Amino acid sequence: MKKALPIIFALVVVLALLVGCGPPAVKEPVGSESGGKEPVGSESGGKDPSGSLNAAEITVQVEEGWVEYYEAAAKRVKDAYPDVTINFKQVASFTHLDTLGSTDAANPDVADLFALPADRLTDLANKDLLGAVDAKTIADKLGGWDDFDAGLGGLFKVGDEYLAFPYNIETLVAFANVKNAEAEGIDLSKPMELADVKDPAHALLPVFDTWYGVALTNSADIALLKQDGDKFVSDLTADWANLAPEKQAAINVLYEYWKLNRDANTTLFDAEAGWGYIDEQFTTGGKGVFRIGGPWELSGMQERTNGGADLDIYPIGQITVAGKPMKHWQGGWGLAINPRIEEDADKVALAEAMIAELVNPEYFVELFKATGKILENVPAETYQASSLSDIERELIVAVIESYKISPGRPLFQQFGPVWDTWKNGVLSWNNVAPANVEAAYGEIKASFDAMMADLK
Repeated sequence: MKKALPIIFALVVVLALLVGCGPPAVKEPVGSESGGKEPVGSESGGKDPSGSLNAAEITVQVEEGWVEYYEAAAKRVKDAYPDVTINFKQVASFTHLDTLGSTDAANPDVADLFALPADRLTDLANKDLLGAVDAKTIADKLGGWDDFDAGLGGLFKVGDEYLAFPYNIETLVAFANVKNAEAEGIDLSKPMELADVKDPAHALLPVFDTWYGVALTNSADIALLKQDGDKFVSDLTADWANLAPEKQAAINVLYEYWKLNRDANTTLFDAEAGWGYIDEQFTTGGKGVFRIGGPWELSGMQERTNGGADLDIYPIGQITVAGKPMKHWQGGWGLAINPRIEEDADKVALAEAMIAELVNPEYFVELFKATGKILENVPAETYQASSLSDIERELIVAVIESYKISPGRPLFQQFGPVWDTWKNGVLSWNNVAPANVEAAYGEIKASFDAMMADLK
């Protein structure tokens, strides 16, 4: 959607907000030397010398555990611009998004500024429930991006407008139980090739679940579904003979991994029992060495590894498939504004000021401790040199490295059916018991053929 107010006027407001500030130097400890630093775009403790925010009032959605961090960010904005008012609406992000999606932007229970995961963007944008954000101006002033559009910035761009500003990056990493690896004679100093695994418990990968399965398909650049001009296509509708060799190799590794588990009578390829099996085997004393998961799973991994004493974390490429590193998706969250405030330049400017403070890289440690969020524009080296714990730094560096090699997450709505299509195709092997990889692939192909027929 387009803002009704003139673009030039909007830029003036944002520039007034952000002027006078080059890319901030991220240093450690952050925010602790003076008890509170200036907001982005302010060189003094008062208003920006080149302009100020007019009196405006907005509401900001915040999770229960994030309140203290959000209040500190709001204080920095209000200290610089005393005429503004920032209120908080304490509600879980998904609950808030469900309210927005089931009603409309005018609903008073919906905040003016809120967080959303990348996969919700397309649906909300199609319903005109997101306002445009001057993301490039904010990004230029915050600094840290070599190519803003190559990451989350580009994912949040619809047409010529940015409908959210990058909040944090997310992707999957490889967790390893070092005590189990030692007992099983597994060398963690080199990547584990899935095709070479002899004991199925050594690699606990729920690849039947599409969220995790794409780590395998992405290793061979298999497109489960992609846009091709004005239509959609899938690599998995090709006949086996026409599938590229590297894609055949990845499917073959998947088939042999399924067969290894079937022959050992494990429950890994069981949509219900598989998760318990993974947790049991990965716990210290089991045989599990590697599993994949997201940064939000850290506490659970620590619980199963003697409080983290037996835990190592690697980029997801530490596991390879037919010689190629696994890779997941570039995912994450964004900060978006309610389109109902687009007509009010002062409210938009205030919302963008709050966005800039929430993701101000000078407070990257505080942000992670409060929310677990990792900033896209703070390099791994800066996180490594921070006061975060050893395991936190290890996790963050692995996420950043995994994120770099991963493709962008598909956000188009047509991707929805892929989740069950892949899962049903792979799990059908349990009943069909294909005798070879070509027969196994035929089950996946049939599942995707049916999906594509429905998309036409």
